[in-house]
Amino acid sequence: MNHADHVNILRPANLPAGGTWADLGAGSGAFTLALRELVGPTADIYAVDKDPASLVELQRRYGVRFGGTAGLQVREADFRSPLALPELDGVLMANSLHFHKAKPAILSKVRGLLRPSATLLVVEYNVDRGNLWVPYPFSFETFRHLAVEAGFAEPRLLATHPSSFLGKFYAAAAQAP
Repeated sequence: MNHADHVNILRPANLPAGGTWADLGAGSGAFTLALRELVGPTADIYAVDKDPASLVELQRRYGVRFGGTAGLQVREADFRSPLALPELDGVLMANSLHFHKAKPAILSKVRGLLRPSATLLVVEYNVDRGNLWVPYPFSFETFRHLAVEAGFAEPRLLATHPSSFLGKFYAAAAQAP
């Protein structure tokens, strides 16, 4: 996937401009950049990842694409741990939940970070069986159950995109109560 693909898989969420967002498991920022493109320059985005080198690369890429890092805050942290973040209008988790078995607990924690009616965006491989590199992926059907179990409204499928690795990706949105 390239930057346009990242933007287009999230675009059907019709995100409002601005707000305060977090990208949990941001890595080097492929989807952070897409999120910023969709919510615009007035948004505040907290990019959270436990790998400091990835966060340095994210800041570099963000600065090149947007002419600086205004609105971007990086946090070196494991998103399963308590996070010192403001109340959020949305959370993006792109290819980060598939590393963890305890999805209901993580999703419940994420719900606790969100303002009422805030949005959770998930990008994931649309399969329920993993491998060494993607140990715990989950299909959209599985996400539907996980999200509701964690207290979110019924998620909606935003888009899919082919992948040469594990078939295809999907993007989904779920609202906090």
